[in-house]
Amino acid sequence: MNSLPMNPDWWRGAVIYQIYPRSFQDSSGDGIGDLKGIIQRLDYVAKLGADAIWISPFFKSPMKDFGYDVSDYRDVDPMFGTLADFDALVAKAHGLGLRVMIDLVLSHTSDQHDWFKESRQSTDNAKSNWFVWADPKPDGTPPNNWLSIFGGPAWTWDSRRCQYYLHNFLSTQPDLNFHEPEVQEALLDVARFWLKRGVDGFRLDTINFYFADKELRDNPALPPEKRNDTIAPSVNPYNHQEHIYSKNQPENIEFLRKFRSVMNEYGAAAVGEVGDAQRGLEIMGQYTRGDDLVQMCYAFEFLANAPLTAARVVEVLTQVDAVASDGWPCWAFSNHDVVRHATRWNLSPEAQRLFAILLLSLRGSVCLYQGEELGLQEADVAFDDLQDPYGIEFWPEFKGRDGCRTPMVWERTNQNAGFSQGKPWLPVAPEHLRQSVEDQEAAEESLLAFYRAALAFRKAHPVLATGDHANLRATGNVLSFERKSDDAHLLCVFNLSDEAAVVPMDVTGWEPLGNALGLAQGNELAPWQGAILRRVTKEKSKG
Repeated sequence: MNSLPMNPDWWRGAVIYQIYPRSFQDSSGDGIGDLKGIIQRLDYVAKLGADAIWISPFFKSPMKDFGYDVSDYRDVDPMFGTLADFDALVAKAHGLGLRVMIDLVLSHTSDQHDWFKESRQSTDNAKSNWFVWADPKPDGTPPNNWLSIFGGPAWTWDSRRCQYYLHNFLSTQPDLNFHEPEVQEALLDVARFWLKRGVDGFRLDTINFYFADKELRDNPALPPEKRNDTIAPSVNPYNHQEHIYSKNQPENIEFLRKFRSVMNEYGAAAVGEVGDAQRGLEIMGQYTRGDDLVQMCYAFEFLANAPLTAARVVEVLTQVDAVASDGWPCWAFSNHDVVRHATRWNLSPEAQRLFAILLLSLRGSVCLYQGEELGLQEADVAFDDLQDPYGIEFWPEFKGRDGCRTPMVWERTNQNAGFSQGKPWLPVAPEHLRQSVEDQEAAEESLLAFYRAALAFRKAHPVLATGDHANLRATGNVLSFERKSDDAHLLCVFNLSDEAAVVPMDVTGWEPLGNALGLAQGNELAPWQGAILRRVTKEKSKG
């Protein structure tokens, strides 16, 4: 397998481009994106300037949750292609200098997985303990009060075993029992299978859901004033509990050590998704601390609905310093689970540019979601076109995740925007057509051109990727912080408002950078304008 040079720290500060394969590029004409389609478009990702790609699940699956319900961890679903196609994808990506990360869903399988089919047959078969099974209460009700994030109880009755099984998501997604050593070893073998095929790392879905409390104790109620809609919509009663027993268990730390040990043999890295509305950043700190757990995690603070004000950024980054100072965050504003941030925060074109520079200036690694570099808004998908079971369950107050999963727009002229020759699995948003890659390639001042320049700027100033940060300040609507390393010192300032502002400090001894990005070259900041300044050393000033 064609591989890139070994670099155990390649992930630190990397820009990772997320590909949702169903919606990226269809090569077969069936309306569903596939691996060959990704191969066709990898040059585009490389030209953008990303360091790696993260591919959402493409494993065999009945697609009840569009691949996040895995029925075979070691094969490609035919709708996406074959293992040979995947091998070709890795080779092409590596040839372009792109690392490849794949989405591993370890907390649960599909109910069509052979492991679950065997487990549900009896209470004494070889895999009877591979999933979380429990007897009913004396009155026949579920063993505890745990709720599914997709709605309703987290328990479903199985008449074969006359027991309930746990599912934190859909009832067709039974939770694996990580307290069973054989389960852990089987999942580590899954990781080895893909590492041997050349992958450079993993995005670990629902990393804090792996273990459930052995005693299956009830979750306590969460007071209304502590609730938020960071990871579940406000209309979901899941938010009414403090999930201290159904997830976030201390045993998870030791499993992550085992997983890291496997990755270390291949120079691979992982980014974990931490889904917790109250303790996300704290858990991120726990899971990335030191050098023997996962390399990086992301929580949902910057994926939430709340506007990203200067004060909010300082609040979040200050909390990270307090609970994850020796860990490593991975930041994103959009992904396949949330409303696109251009819509979520109602951003003007100027604001989108500023937020791109802000994201690329934060301490940590970065995930970009396909289409955000085009400025795509959330698509308005009609109820009759909805595919997402989450949206169907909580319609109309919550429309689900289909609006951020509509097909990429490559061309304006094709009726399906160059995505497919067939009817797309989700409709192409007509309003997206004018933002196509083809149109933006032809415009020097396009948002796509800006993203390419911004990623190049980050590479030209490595302190933005790996340096420390200091002096976080929110002065009204103006956010500022410094990035430092042994050989560089930058001041980053962002005016997050529709009104002009000034850099809120004396900038004597600093020189402005980023003129090509439209960054301010003096003290005055236009609405939605930033400034990045470099400290001038005595040696430099003499030269």
